[in-house]
Amino acid sequence: MSLTPEPASTRSSTPDSPTGARRSARTPRLLRLCFAIFTFEIGLFLTVFPWVELWSANYFSGWLPALANVWEDPFFKGAITGLGLVNIYVACAEVVRLFRRSD
Repeated sequence: MSLTPEPASTRSSTPDSPTGARRSARTPRLLRLCFAIFTFEIGLFLTVFPWVELWSANYFSGWLPALANVWEDPFFKGAITGLGLVNIYVACAEVVRLFRRSD
């Protein structure tokens, strides 16, 4: 076994081979799909959770008494919900972009 790299012609899977091209084309699509699913889940959580009663019982609301009023403010909850809606929009746009480019 030598420490010098093998020439490209002797490698079994080169980027020019059909299997290498398919694998390299499939990997970014799979990563983009996982990104879309992840951002959708985060967006759904951020959209719904501020309006659930469990929102009040957490570490941050009891950490500083001044934060308790901000934490329960409907405008703050609306801002968190807005971030969730932005995440859902990004996820939907990524899915549309993912399937639009498939030929």
